[in-house]
Amino acid sequence: MAKRIYVGNLPFSASEDQVRDMFGEHGAVNSVSLITDRETGRPRGFGFVEMEDGTEADNAISALHQADMDGRSLNVNEARPREPRQQRGGW
Repeated sequence: MAKRIYVGNLPFSASEDQVRDMFGEHGAVNSVSLITDRETGRPRGFGFVEMEDGTEADNAISALHQADMDGRSLNVNEARPREPRQQRGGW
């Protein structure tokens, strides 16, 4: 079963291809999504990787948590389910 992985403290210069290559060393990567600021379009320094095999994903998490990427220590762990967003504004 596919597993979604949170990757934090990414360098702002990181590309989806770089992240895909890094995780690809540990197994098949389904997708990579780096999060950007809606208003500025600038990277926010984190993203998500989905890997096909749960065991390979666990191995990638173990191998890459605290790994160095361009001088930054990555924070890698299993992604938590997304919490529902609160409605804003309106009366």
